[in-house]
Amino acid sequence: MIVDKQEVSTVPRRSKYSREFMEEAVRLSRQPGHTYRSVGKDLGLSHEAVRSWAIKLSADPIVQQARDEHLELLALRRRVKVLEEEREILAKAAAFRVRETERPR
Repeated sequence: MIVDKQEVSTVPRRSKYSREFMEEAVRLSRQPGHTYRSVGKDLGLSHEAVRSWAIKLSADPIVQQARDEHLELLALRRRVKVLEEEREILAKAAAFRVRETERPR
């Protein structure tokens, strides 16, 4: 049986999945307890498709900027928590100091 060679197109093939769908699949695969394989199975995809989307999207500058902003937000939240704890300690220390100075000797 002889198979005709088809001309190879240099035009990139358009994905049948939207960018939003790919981003959501990758986001799901990064959730605790999920893997490329489990997300692919749930969405009717191969795990390699989800993995390749994760690689492709991680190189995207918009995704990288969003990731950087998310990491900055997490760092700022940690810093706020530390500052709130320090403020609480200082308020307790000030209240203790006031009680000590008001105590009759």
